[in-house]
Amino acid sequence: MAADGRKLSRVYLNEIVLPGDGMDAWIFDVDDTCFSNVFYYRLKRYGCDPYDPTGFRSWAMKGESPAIQPVLELFNELIETGFKVILVTGRDEETLGQATQENLHNQGFTGYERLIMRTPENKKHSATIYKTAIRKQVVEEGYRIWGNVGDQWSDLQGEYSGNRTFKLPNPMYFVP
Repeated sequence: MAADGRKLSRVYLNEIVLPGDGMDAWIFDVDDTCFSNVFYYRLKRYGCDPYDPTGFRSWAMKGESPAIQPVLELFNELIETGFKVILVTGRDEETLGQATQENLHNQGFTGYERLIMRTPENKKHSATIYKTAIRKQVVEEGYRIWGNVGDQWSDLQGEYSGNRTFKLPNPMYFVP
């Protein structure tokens, strides 16, 4: 999130008046939004090599992805302001759940409402369909989604995307 993106998100954030019922949420993607996998992609010629799910899983299991600092700053500001931050990732809960939680914690992403990961039931769906279904569930629970932050259009497209979306650049890969 570049300086201009931080300014835009803060201007928007300052316009929101929270009703105080604890149901105001922001959605964040995890990979290449909360933390960066650039060190993995450096080994893969920055996205020039074909996607290697086994190699990525091995990398993610190490839990060494560094935080993207401007996103961490926004995340912390949202928590301090009273928003519920919900993390939604395409990572597999069964194999990467513990490593992802630890990586997030070690990089300073603490205090979020919940981390939602792919389960066997939703693995067959595209990222857009999966993330739309999760956001729909969040809205049906009574949350108001004020913002949605991701590095892929599939993080942001579909219904229930929130009042405002923030797309981070990612030149290394595309998730349909």
